[in-house]
Amino acid sequence: MPALTVTASLLGLGLLWALAATIWPSRAFPPPSAVWQVFVHDTASGELPFHLGMTLLRVAAAFVLAMVVGTVIGVLLGSYRRADRFFNPWVILFLNVPALVVIVLAYIWFGLNEVAAIGAVAVNKIPNVVVTLREGTRTLDPRYGEMAAVYRFGPLERIRHILLPQLQPYIAAASRSGIALIWKIVLVVELLGRSNGVGFQIYLYFQLFDVAAILAYTLAFVAVMLLIELLLVQPFERHATRWRRRPA
Repeated sequence: MPALTVTASLLGLGLLWALAATIWPSRAFPPPSAVWQVFVHDTASGELPFHLGMTLLRVAAAFVLAMVVGTVIGVLLGSYRRADRFFNPWVILFLNVPALVVIVLAYIWFGLNEVAAIGAVAVNKIPNVVVTLREGTRTLDPRYGEMAAVYRFGPLERIRHILLPQLQPYIAAASRSGIALIWKIVLVVELLGRSNGVGFQIYLYFQLFDVAAILAYTLAFVAVMLLIELLLVQPFERHATRWRRRPA
């Protein structure tokens, strides 16, 4: 039933789009059929899969880097109040620096390369992860720490059995918001300084005023991100929380 509802909803949106394009015919508002033709042509030529793959690689690299670094910093700041007081202004500063400024500075300082592109995206996401995991660390139940001391858990056992299970909801929240934020920033990074990727293609077709191609690449990438959410993120979240008591 949920799959049927989602399918019916998307079909309704497509019909509404086709109807609006028929009532208001314009090059700036192509019908779904024109977008589908571009999608089929660029997929058959291999151009769309190539650029889509390059963007997904950058999203994955930036996501992993931001989650690992942000989680470590967030746990440390949540565990040590003095460190949190000292570095809290830094966190607030980086939270409020516009993503465009970070991207431009990264390209100026490190050049138009993949390291600068991925690093700029990760830097924009790390402060959000830090804040989320810092709050999660502050809510840890100290009784589990005492139990770990009694049973003489090692560092890895503490992380696996005590820390990660309690932080899982916060990690899931940071991950879900992180994916949505990172792929949007990646498109800006590609638009400004890369020669491939979905963002570069959107910029190229913007110069040609080809709205059908812009929508084809955009919807293809959004569809992939939705599949990642449905097939990877949500099943992993359900698996990670299987130990929690369900409401009767």
